[in-house]
Amino acid sequence: MTKLKIEEYQVGAIMTNCYFLINEETKETIIVDPGGSTKLLESKIQEGGLKPAAILLTHGHFDHASGAGELKQKYGIKIYAHEDEKETMKNPDINLSTMLGITEQYEADIYVKEGDILHLAGFDLEVIHTPGHTAGGVCYYMKEQKILVSGDALFCMSIGRTDFPGGSASSLIRAIKEKLMVLPGDVQVLPGHEGKTYIGYEKDHNPYL
Repeated sequence: MTKLKIEEYQVGAIMTNCYFLINEETKETIIVDPGGSTKLLESKIQEGGLKPAAILLTHGHFDHASGAGELKQKYGIKIYAHEDEKETMKNPDINLSTMLGITEQYEADIYVKEGDILHLAGFDLEVIHTPGHTAGGVCYYMKEQKILVSGDALFCMSIGRTDFPGGSASSLIRAIKEKLMVLPGDVQVLPGHEGKTYIGYEKDHNPYL
């Protein structure tokens, strides 16, 4: 099994969790949700001698997607997002960048769908579509490493907000119950904000489920 190292950084205006999923042997690195703090992330990449391989977006809100284009250009890598997230990414009112008084649009190079397996940096990541926070929100599941990157779908004892454009509480809860709560209990959850958790813990303690 390819050995995984995870680095976590709080980025952007509302302290989003950006994750580096690092292949310890090759230093190839998947960047998840850069969140606009490109200078910070570039310095961490340089310090660690890392080799960026791809950028994964869990969804298209500004606090996750901002800065992805800059990193793409600097490192010559591709951006991945769900095919149902195109409108969110391109519409500043839906991606919420207007909350900062700016209008940003985002793009992906590769649009994924439910069940896709991404082979990146020596890892296999399964795309799990979890709409409800946004239309094209996704989680990325690393079965061998027992890691779930959950974006703003699942949090420790909570779930993502559903009062933004494109949100649906019923859709999000259904997706979490049907697609995430069936995973093994010892799968560690890396959420888009705040602290880590485990699937088993959420099965027992999450009041929304």
